[in-house]
Amino acid sequence: MSHEIQGRPKVNVVLCWHMHQPQYQDQFTRHVHLPWTYLHAIKDYADMAAVVEQVPQSKVVVNFTPVLLDQIDDYIQQFDRYFHYGEPFNDRLLATLAAVTIGPTESLRLFIIKQCIRANEKRLIERFSPYHDLVQLARQALNKPGYLAYLDEQFFFDLLVWYHLVWMGETVRAENETVQRLVRKSKGFTSKDRKELLGVIDSLIRSVVPRYRHLAESGQMEISVTPDKHPILPLMLDFKSALEAMPKSALPHRDHYPGGHERAIEHIKNGLKTFERHFGFQPVGCWPSEGALSEPTLALLSDKQFQWTATGGGVLHNTKNANKLDNLCIHHGFQVREYPITCFFRDDNLSDLIGFTYSGWNETDAVNNLIHHIENIRVACGYQEDTIVPIIMDGENCWEYYANNGYHFLKELYARLVDHPKINLTTFRDYIKTHKKRTPLPSLVAGSWVYGSFSTWIGDPAKNRAWDLLCQAKDDYDRVIASGKLAPEIALRAKEQLAICEGSDWFWWFGDYNPTESVSDFDQLYRTHLKNLYRFLDEPAPESLNHVISRGGGTPENDGVMRRGQG
Repeated sequence: MSHEIQGRPKVNVVLCWHMHQPQYQDQFTRHVHLPWTYLHAIKDYADMAAVVEQVPQSKVVVNFTPVLLDQIDDYIQQFDRYFHYGEPFNDRLLATLAAVTIGPTESLRLFIIKQCIRANEKRLIERFSPYHDLVQLARQALNKPGYLAYLDEQFFFDLLVWYHLVWMGETVRAENETVQRLVRKSKGFTSKDRKELLGVIDSLIRSVVPRYRHLAESGQMEISVTPDKHPILPLMLDFKSALEAMPKSALPHRDHYPGGHERAIEHIKNGLKTFERHFGFQPVGCWPSEGALSEPTLALLSDKQFQWTATGGGVLHNTKNANKLDNLCIHHGFQVREYPITCFFRDDNLSDLIGFTYSGWNETDAVNNLIHHIENIRVACGYQEDTIVPIIMDGENCWEYYANNGYHFLKELYARLVDHPKINLTTFRDYIKTHKKRTPLPSLVAGSWVYGSFSTWIGDPAKNRAWDLLCQAKDDYDRVIASGKLAPEIALRAKEQLAICEGSDWFWWFGDYNPTESVSDFDQLYRTHLKNLYRFLDEPAPESLNHVISRGGGTPENDGVMRRGQG
């Protein structure tokens, strides 16, 4: 190949990390059912900020969901109540870590064991031999429950402490003296040790929003938003939008979610309010929940003055086919019809390489491979100055499959992209400021980042059953609200509860292809949220909410917390 011609434009690359956790808290009892929000805060939110800070010329986009921001805030309040007033945590795992005694209760001992072995075998369990030994004992006790009574209280406290130590971010383990001391101590952790560990967790959770806000203010990071409780907007607007990518799909009994247009607007509006309350400014970009877009969704986002949005490469693939656009280069900013919002389409291949492939590679080989792909895209797109490679993916769940929580991979990736003479690492906001050209699309086929369709959230019998239950609940909600029988503050809480039930995560997990334990967790939580809606409405919950919707039983890649963009 001839030498590079001087003066050819660099290829623009955007790394966009999506941070999201669904509502784990019971809004009636305030009990937090699953601890993933704070565990990801001390591991992934900490590390992902630290790497950007350590490579000062790097630029990234981070998408925070409002439902996650509110839960982080709730944890801060829990720590305030614990440290200032001695009140117990609403999160059962934290409450157990802070407990004075474990006692002989078998259900509590089983809870500790089941939760504290939920970690990546290779990267988290085998890496720390004291923790590995505890996990081996815990598994024996699970297989023979009679063993539980023979394990002393110290075993459970040590297991709890180690579980939190292995969930610490790599940068936290490298820098925090308390964490280092506890790792060295390795066993026999005292109540003082545990209180110090709780202090570390507290400070890490408190630092999340200020840290990311500072990076945004410095210009290194663009922060975007998602509709409030993470609903699939196109399905809220019209179930039939699923047929655009899946013409033969079965749908719920109703064509439309009742009042879905108003509900979609409410999620966008409330999402923006929550975002501004935490970060102090309005975002210009919206990663719609699960990258789910349709033309009516584009209209709503345009009405709210968003400048950019994004979805999966599969959506562009389906759109190209529908419009017979055979030679369309995917690596540009696009404009659909006359909508004034710029659309970006995820490079599914490169995003999936980071999500599923590189975790088993040497870091340098992985970064070399990714850069090689980006260089090839630059050539294939004819060195056009508006070429952009959007790498958009989960910013939380893939790192536990990497050595050292992905720290060395990410640091090398950022540094190499920053130094590369043919690559411009940028953000979507900065790209649309400097590149005015948009590639026109005559229409858009509705879909998401997963396979370019909505098959992850609708079409399966269990998923459709979940929609039917939600539609019935919405009918009952509308009837009760119209009657005017609820006090204003209760009506507001009912509205918030309805929004929680409309989140996408419940539908994600329903289906035989997902692991039994996770399906059970989310099945119970979804039905609890729906039952709570009826409690706020002061109405009897339908008997159908006592029956399991889905049981799972599959063994998907990465335990089902992530999917590939391409089927």
